[in-house]
Amino acid sequence: MTGNDRYPGVPVTIVMPTYNEAANLPRMAELVLGLPIDGLHLKIVDDSSPDGTGRIAEELAEKYNWDGRRRMSVLHRTEKDGLGRAYVAGMTAALDEGAAYVIQMDADGSHPVEAVPRMLGTAVASGVGLVVGSRYVEGGSLDEEWGKHRVLLSRFANRYARTVLGTKIRDITAGFNLWSAATLRDVDLATLDSAGYSFQVELKFKAVRAGHSAVEIPIRFEERTEGVSKMNLSTQIESALVPLRLRMRNRRG
Repeated sequence: MTGNDRYPGVPVTIVMPTYNEAANLPRMAELVLGLPIDGLHLKIVDDSSPDGTGRIAEELAEKYNWDGRRRMSVLHRTEKDGLGRAYVAGMTAALDEGAAYVIQMDADGSHPVEAVPRMLGTAVASGVGLVVGSRYVEGGSLDEEWGKHRVLLSRFANRYARTVLGTKIRDITAGFNLWSAATLRDVDLATLDSAGYSFQVELKFKAVRAGHSAVEIPIRFEERTEGVSKMNLSTQIESALVPLRLRMRNRRG
């Protein structure tokens, strides 16, 4: 399939967690819902953003849900307890609603929306359970505005997690991923422990351990233009500890 096919009859849900993304969300919704995929649905998972992101999301859903088509929905959570928890809530809801594929995507514009049809085409054509939008395969790149320290930290985190877990996925920390419904059900989202960014590593590791194949396609990762990063010291510490915990548990198993 090519990037211009509309994938008739294939329900795809993009799960997009938000916290204080009011400045970015309208543009992101327009770009996502303008993709040439007939069965595409955008699900916003908002953690009670004080900047009104949840209200804006509801207004956008009302705008795009016309002519009997439910193209966008909003899941409101009452507490901010981590990116991983938000993704579990959104992905579980997407599966319950019948999605055949679920895509993780940031709301800050760092993930290229135009790569979604390519990711879906790869999954449909190959039958793999996971397609990773990768910064670290040939053709992938990072925004030049990333400082040397951030680039080195990101590359180290990937190499560290890959080495500890023995995985071949080059961008195991990537947050731009497409999952088949079967893969997510086999992993059992309710059993995931990671609350923060390390959710990305844990989910990929468990999917591969469950026997599902992964394909990485190159993307360009952009720097956000509005708002501030949610990464802090506690999430960095969690990201360092989770691969070790996963390896120890796997050894005991």
